[in-house]
Amino acid sequence: MSVLSITFHCTKNNLDEWENYMDETLVLMTENLMDVNKYILSEVDSDYIEDGKNYNLLLIFDNDDLRSDFIKSEMENIAEIIDKKFGQEVMIFNTSLNPKKTRL
Repeated sequence: MSVLSITFHCTKNNLDEWENYMDETLVLMTENLMDVNKYILSEVDSDYIEDGKNYNLLLIFDNDDLRSDFIKSEMENIAEIIDKKFGQEVMIFNTSLNPKKTRL
């Protein structure tokens, strides 16, 4: 199992538009990813963020190779699409999680 955490930070100015985009477009893109077994799309609660809001997409792959392939191809495409639509109003942070122990 291999996990990728993608955090999207949206500024206050575009929250409504971003939430609509997530619900209508990002979910469909995620559903159509061939190598993703499971995913969780979440709104992130944080005491330390005052300008905007964070959202997280947790993707679970069968192995590290599938995750690497996704980062090189699909993630670049997704980031490019979001950048064209939102510019610097939505920032994307990828974190590869390497489980030491799991119980999913």
